[in-house]
Amino acid sequence: MSKLLYCFVLCFLLSVNCFSAVIITDSLGRMPIGKSMSMLRSDKEIQFRDVLHSTKFEAIKTDIPNLGTEANGIWLKFDMNNRSNQNHFLLELAYPILDEVEIYIPDAAGNYTRKVLGESIPFKQRSYQYPNFILDINQPANTTYTYYIRVKSSEQIILPVYINVPIPLWEELDKQSIISGIYIGIVLIMGIYNLFLFFSVKDKGYVYYAIYVFLAGLTQIGIKGYTYKYLWPDLPYFESKSIVLFASLCAIAALFFARDFLQIKNNYPRINTFIKILVFTFVVSILLIFLNKDQAGFLLMQLATTVFLLSVFFISWFVMRKGYSPAKFFFIAWSALLAGSIIFLLKDTGILPYNNITSSSAQAASAIEMALLSFGLANRINIMKQEKDQSRLAALRIAKENSQIIKQQNVILEQKVKERTEELEQKNDTLNVAMNDLQEAQMQLVESEKMASLGQLTAGIAHEINNPINFVTGNIGPLKRDVGALLETIDMLETFSQDDSSKEEKARKIRQFKEDVDFDYLKTEISHLLKGIHEGASRTAEIVKSLRIFSRLDEDDIKQANLNEGLDSTLIIVNNMLNKINVIKEYDDLPLVNCYPGKLNQVFLNVISNGIYAIGEKFKEEEGGELKIITKLDHNQVLISISDNGTGMSAETKRKMFDPFYTTKDVGQGTGLGMSIAFNTIQKHDGNIQVDTEMGIGTTFNIILPIHELE
Repeated sequence: MSKLLYCFVLCFLLSVNCFSAVIITDSLGRMPIGKSMSMLRSDKEIQFRDVLHSTKFEAIKTDIPNLGTEANGIWLKFDMNNRSNQNHFLLELAYPILDEVEIYIPDAAGNYTRKVLGESIPFKQRSYQYPNFILDINQPANTTYTYYIRVKSSEQIILPVYINVPIPLWEELDKQSIISGIYIGIVLIMGIYNLFLFFSVKDKGYVYYAIYVFLAGLTQIGIKGYTYKYLWPDLPYFESKSIVLFASLCAIAALFFARDFLQIKNNYPRINTFIKILVFTFVVSILLIFLNKDQAGFLLMQLATTVFLLSVFFISWFVMRKGYSPAKFFFIAWSALLAGSIIFLLKDTGILPYNNITSSSAQAASAIEMALLSFGLANRINIMKQEKDQSRLAALRIAKENSQIIKQQNVILEQKVKERTEELEQKNDTLNVAMNDLQEAQMQLVESEKMASLGQLTAGIAHEINNPINFVTGNIGPLKRDVGALLETIDMLETFSQDDSSKEEKARKIRQFKEDVDFDYLKTEISHLLKGIHEGASRTAEIVKSLRIFSRLDEDDIKQANLNEGLDSTLIIVNNMLNKINVIKEYDDLPLVNCYPGKLNQVFLNVISNGIYAIGEKFKEEEGGELKIITKLDHNQVLISISDNGTGMSAETKRKMFDPFYTTKDVGQGTGLGMSIAFNTIQKHDGNIQVDTEMGIGTTFNIILPIHELE
């Protein structure tokens, strides 16, 4: 019983560790050998000498094994028993995107020769210039050799390994090349055609689509190895990154195209945010591969691609359900791509057989998708054109309706315009009458202001002239008396001269008479009286001169005038108002200024009068009031500064002081036009008037006038 059990266990162990050899017969064409291989995985790098003696190889149960990803590489071995009459065969690894491939080929003495292939080797160094890895095997008939293969890749490792005789292999590769060539032609045609459409219709959706088509084409033919063969055969580093790079860029372009085609950005903000997250994920996968994290970048890209394919499928279905008709084409196209991708994945997992149909399913689905998406774009353009035509027809219909309405309204409007015109003409006549009345009232007010100034002028002149005239008339009486005394003295001298008295007697009488009439005092008094009369007459002449300088209010001609004289004449006019006010004059030597002298004198009168009024309001009859007038020459300008230490002005008064009819004086003391006229006069002189004031402190008016001729 124990011997029977021992034999059973031994047979079981032998069955576990024994693998079927690849049997080569004369009928060999192209034979997959996946089930005849065994594999060895390890968590560290293993040297070939260790692999030769390893007992940890595991059987592979599928013709096309999908070994996933492995950072340290995977070792494979198979036994080949040549029972044919041939001794030359071709070993083919039909998966062009493996990074490293090492094949150890034995000879009759049991020694191994190492052959190195893979994307890490420049394409031109290959023995056979085909995308698939092809190697010569020379094994004599009726022999059994053991072969070892080591593969390593940052992408998923799928191993369709074949033993071939040359002719069937070349025929098969030609078929694959034709299929890929047709696909490349479709990509180029669709991409270039849609670029031309973009330049015609200016729809950016065509640009997104063309970019997506080119990137999808690069991705698909890159998986087949044709990009490495034809585009960058001397760039193995770039080839090792290209699959993840173009797959990620293709997905990004597809997302942008889907967002534009399905109008997601404006209508579905949450979906738009989700698309941005997917785009960011693909960007991260690209960054990872260029940071030499190839496997991490591939896994992230693979995961994001799965989410991307399913998400876009459901998004297109959702938008289609919302009633957007172009989404039907997108949904069908994406369904075709998804179906092709599923077939391609099922082939990799061994559920579906590995053949030309399943291995080309992704390309076929991609081509179908491109065509359907192109139809969808055309349909969208047609819909947009129809909508535009409908909109144009609707606009035309509305325009006709509006035209009819406008015609009807024009009739009503013309009647209303006529009525309104008559009403406006009546109101215009009324306004013209009111305007004429207003202008007449304004002229009367201006004349009133002038008369007020003239009245102030008359009162001032009357007061000023009255003093020297009184002085003259007061001296006339005493002078008449003294002249009478002189005449009496002359008569007495004439009498004394005709007397017969002696000279001594005559002299005595004359002395006695002079003492009686106080002749010396009489001479002194007459001289004093004449001097007083002279001063009164001179003062009167000065006042008349000032009156002549000041009283030019209605002159309309520009003249050259001395502004200092104008200020002095104004002070003489208001002299009777000064009372106890201290006047300080600081005059610069000014040139003659082109101006309207009388109008400027009225400005000076208004400003000085307001200053005197403000001082009177503050100091009443007390001393302390001060009026300061300064003139300066500043380049081509004259500055007249008139300051008082009166009551000052509030901010509101300062803001309104130049408004017509605005006054703070009691009724009857001002018209409110003085400062308005002053402001307009300074403006007429191309000048400027500035006011600095502070309540309770005083006010300063700065008048700036140009010296040049006025326009």
